[in-house]
Amino acid sequence: MSDCCTPDGSCSTNTAQGGTTVVADSHTVVYAVAGMTCGHCKSTLTKAIGGLDGVLKVDVDLATGHVSVTTDGESDDAEIAKAVDDAGYEVTGRAT
Repeated sequence: MSDCCTPDGSCSTNTAQGGTTVVADSHTVVYAVAGMTCGHCKSTLTKAIGGLDGVLKVDVDLATGHVSVTTDGESDDAEIAKAVDDAGYEVTGRAT
């Protein structure tokens, strides 16, 4: 029998399918990103943002120009913007 709660009182589970970790205090922020046009852009941004500490999931939507970023706490807009910029794209703000 396994317990999903940690000694500090936070809870997380590790699903058997895909090994995705779900964290109770995760947050998702949607950013508007300029310059994305193709599958390569999607792959590049997924890798660049997904490699940041605390990022659990990245979903790039080329049609809308939005990138959804799920983190294990509050997202760091400056850190995410820098990763996007370093990859050759530009965060134009949070999507509404």
